[in-house]
Amino acid sequence: MFKNGPEYEERLSRPFAPPTITLKQLHEAVPKHLLRKDPIRSTGYVLRDVFFCVLFFAFGASIERLVTTSFGGFIPLSTSWQISLARTTLWMIYWWWQGIAFASFFCIAHELGHGTLYKSWWANNILGFLLDTFVLAPFFAWKKAVNSIERDENYVPHLRSHYKLPPKERSSTADYAEVLEETPLFTMVRLFVMQAMGWWLYLTFNMLGSKMYPKGTNHFSPYSALFKKEQRLGIVISDIGLIGMMYLLYLFAQAYGWTALIMYYVFPYMVGNLLQQRGIEADSTLRSSVIIGSVLMITFLHHSDPTIPHYRKEEWSFLRGAASTVDRPTLGWIGRFFFHNVAHDHVAHHFFSHVPFYNQPAVTEAIKTVLGANYNYDSTNTFYALYRSFTECVFIEEEGSIVFYKNKYGIAARELAGDAVAAIKQGGWDQEKQDDLSETEST
Repeated sequence: MFKNGPEYEERLSRPFAPPTITLKQLHEAVPKHLLRKDPIRSTGYVLRDVFFCVLFFAFGASIERLVTTSFGGFIPLSTSWQISLARTTLWMIYWWWQGIAFASFFCIAHELGHGTLYKSWWANNILGFLLDTFVLAPFFAWKKAVNSIERDENYVPHLRSHYKLPPKERSSTADYAEVLEETPLFTMVRLFVMQAMGWWLYLTFNMLGSKMYPKGTNHFSPYSALFKKEQRLGIVISDIGLIGMMYLLYLFAQAYGWTALIMYYVFPYMVGNLLQQRGIEADSTLRSSVIIGSVLMITFLHHSDPTIPHYRKEEWSFLRGAASTVDRPTLGWIGRFFFHNVAHDHVAHHFFSHVPFYNQPAVTEAIKTVLGANYNYDSTNTFYALYRSFTECVFIEEEGSIVFYKNKYGIAARELAGDAVAAIKQGGWDQEKQDDLSETEST
């Protein structure tokens, strides 16, 4: 459980060279019927997510009755500790599964925001807005360029200068230890803070966001530097939705008590928030206008991996950025079923964000044949991979057009092939052409 997957080890052993394929090759590899939307099937998935959320609420509402009746007499509860244990167990089961259901709302809204489920703009955006608002997520919020150091909106790597480390040619082990060494307990505390509060810290204070924005940048002001003039109305609508939802939660608390609100909504919300972070993952171009959602734990792993490169502007392209992510079997069938393939087929989603999620498994199989060694998959246990990336993806160097994260000892897990950049240029790679093609693609 606590070891690297074989795919990860294989990448570590191989110097990195950027992909030499073209978007045209990738598009030709994908059968055209996979690009089509199926409104009936799409509606079925939306209704399925709502059904499970309601089902879990019903389960939560039945917990006290199950406990007080000893599960209808099938499991006698004769002592106070048995009753307390049964009640605690049932509430923890409810919090977990309702948290999963809340995260599924983020993921389906992610698809609706991309416009992948319906041909109608109104259908996609109204449904996405309602689902996101229910779980207190702003539907119209932000944009990013994947794994570009200058253009990324979030999960932007810290530079060596951020930690005030001496230049690498004059750095010693003691220098790194003095600044970056920490106890395992403190590491776990930081990891918990990121997972539990990183979502709201990012929205409110732009923490983990791009440093190109001024201090005080947030995702709630329509006049924030994050947004263009034409996006302001969407931000206002999102804010109104959030205020309205919080008022409904207040009315619920007034009617049934604050304890009920915490038990039925807040705790599942915290579980869902641990699993998701709406929209912090995958837009490939600054020109995207509708922003979507994903999973905090998952999205952090998508773009924070010791084996995955980050590009500066002279080497970045849509194709390179889109290929710089990792497919993971997060939570097994639960991730497939409730998270709508967001982790299992994330590479395909980067390249074909307009394709319905239910077609992405087939798209993944098609593009793997073209990407070859540049298709990234990792079967490492997700929670171990989270700890690994959190502790090893510490900073990047100030210089270098293609760079990898370095750990607390100043060591990068992977090397760049010495002739990689020259080989790409000799092969006729055209930055401007790739960027033009990316106009129609957003992740």
